[in-house]
Amino acid sequence: MSKKFIWMLAAILIIVSGAVAVWVDNNTANCIGEDETSVQTVQSAELIRTSQSWDGVELPDYFEGRPELVAVKYVFPAGQKLGWHHHPVMNYGILVQGELTIIGQDGQEKTVHEGEAVVEMVNTIHHGENRGTKPVILYMFYLSQKDLPLAVQHPEIPLE
Repeated sequence: MSKKFIWMLAAILIIVSGAVAVWVDNNTANCIGEDETSVQTVQSAELIRTSQSWDGVELPDYFEGRPELVAVKYVFPAGQKLGWHHHPVMNYGILVQGELTIIGQDGQEKTVHEGEAVVEMVNTIHHGENRGTKPVILYMFYLSQKDLPLAVQHPEIPLE
């Protein structure tokens, strides 16, 4: 075989493989629906940005010193009531299932629904209730420090 023939054959193979690649790429793009395309991209949605707890009170200043970040998953059965407590540290959460009603000692209430974020009260006594029919799943994130409790219970206050 001559060198000229080999070079021509190589050029033809390169052109054909390029055309095949373009054809495959176009047909693949046409086969993917809009919903499938959107799943392949990173999406974000800011759920909350605030400097107040759910009752409208300003959050305290940050602690001085090294922070300790804590994430906790809570599951509250239907009908469950949590005892009275307060949080000495700032925290917020995202409710992923059910509905949770938070009740302040002053009687003020906030019901958090699926998909909503909530910023908890700091150093204010309150409790929570699952008044719904399915378990509540709640992810909470705490800005704490080593050896600080996330919550302080108040068993001396009776639940009604």
